[in-house]
Amino acid sequence: MTPLRVNGEHVELDVEPRRTLLDALRADLGLTGAKKACDMGNCGACTVLLDGEAVYSCLVLAVDCVARAVTTIEGLGEGGKLHRLQEAFIAADAFQCGFCTPGQLMALAALFERVARPSDAQIMRALSGNLCRCGAYQHILRAARMARDR
Repeated sequence: MTPLRVNGEHVELDVEPRRTLLDALRADLGLTGAKKACDMGNCGACTVLLDGEAVYSCLVLAVDCVARAVTTIEGLGEGGKLHRLQEAFIAADAFQCGFCTPGQLMALAALFERVARPSDAQIMRALSGNLCRCGAYQHILRAARMARDR
């Protein structure tokens, strides 16, 4: 059994050593916010926080997450409330299809945990590994600025 801490809860999973964190989250825990898209670390749709750092969960093995904190989009808000980034995304209409939104939010959440008021350059750098095929980048940047300026 592989003990993990996901969204603040301790879980034990019976996973093969080669199983990715993304597959364990989606198939074993039913946490489908992190999206399975490229499976190569190219798109950022699977981004989660690992000990507060944004990582592509398709490139991380579940067994390498023992004794580490995993946070998914499902665990971003507290007490049943939306995180300020989620609220800003809604206010800025920062998504079209929404497929990439969880990854974008998690990448920004990692930045906002490290830097209280990130610059535009820091925001763009944090999002540089997340693709949006709908082209909603301006709205995404506006949402990040809104969250920063609150």
